[in-house]
Amino acid sequence: MTKPTVVFATGLLLCASTLAAHASSDDAWAGFAKEVEAACGKAASRLIEKPVSVVDPYGSESYGLALVSGKAKGAKQTISTICVFDKKTKKAEVGSELSADQMKVTPKR
Repeated sequence: MTKPTVVFATGLLLCASTLAAHASSDDAWAGFAKEVEAACGKAASRLIEKPVSVVDPYGSESYGLALVSGKAKGAKQTISTICVFDKKTKKAEVGSELSADQMKVTPKR
């Protein structure tokens, strides 16, 4: 092989491996988000009838993080709870109920 051919082939291999690594990384993060969503939904089901989670795509170094919301069990109001998912133990824990009023975000001036 000539030098330009080797350089071109090497470049193609690097591009292909970079794309494959990126795709598998995206797949891994998507799988992680699904794992957090499932665990947090289960943990929140004692508070919320049909929990819906908004998952932080990456979480922190040690924890997956999600905000879980839905209709409070035995009540009409919508509530939310914060969920943490331990990346090592794969266990999720939720905090206490947060009312819709508490969840409104208003910037301070």
